[in-house]
Amino acid sequence: MLSIHASATLVDVTHEVAPQDVMEAAFVLRDAAPHFPPGTVHLAVVDPGVGSSRRAVALSHGGQIFVGPDNGLFTLLVGSREPDKLVVLDKPEFWRTETPSTTFHGRDIFAPVAAHLAGGHSLDEVGSPGQALEPLHWALPIADEQGIQGWVVHVDHFGNCITNIPRKLFEDRRAGRAVKCYVGTAIVAGLSTTYADVAAGEPLMLFGSGDVLEIAVNTGNASSLFSIRKGASVNIVFVDKRT
Repeated sequence: MLSIHASATLVDVTHEVAPQDVMEAAFVLRDAAPHFPPGTVHLAVVDPGVGSSRRAVALSHGGQIFVGPDNGLFTLLVGSREPDKLVVLDKPEFWRTETPSTTFHGRDIFAPVAAHLAGGHSLDEVGSPGQALEPLHWALPIADEQGIQGWVVHVDHFGNCITNIPRKLFEDRRAGRAVKCYVGTAIVAGLSTTYADVAAGEPLMLFGSGDVLEIAVNTGNASSLFSIRKGASVNIVFVDKRT
């Protein structure tokens, strides 16, 4: 990339997404992208279908540009809307080589195109107009009067277990009631605001920076301590207060 655009500023958001886990990558991208300035070019490559018929794409959304495989990776980012512009990366003059490796499009197609875009080339120059993005079948929480069933969609570096339960759904269904959470081997009562609301080593649930429910341990690793893995069921139960 630097051989194409020597003055580019490279920011490594993460290399810790689980191998082939497009859903986890989509979650991380959705949360990270809004914190970058307009005009940022995001290179996102989690690509289990590399070398297959899946499209290589670039798109603009929310004043930023995104480059990567069309395998659902950008679905959470754009939501129910279409990208402002979408192109298929079919112009080899912007690749590293006209005969790219069938197993390393990150090096041979996506990174060079991202560098050319950061250097001032337009989407129209690096690709041809494309149609709708490939959707990602994102698991939605299930809610009723008694509670919510969700899933852990990401476990971060600290062992915090991030769910697919958004704050609005939680608060609407809770309606002021007491709450308990059952996940892994943990039973967590009450909702906290900060990690320090409980003693060191104790579990808690709170809404993190992505405004979705997280299960954590103050100064500890919730994933390891309570055998919680990505995909684990999270059961929220609302309890009427009785005097």
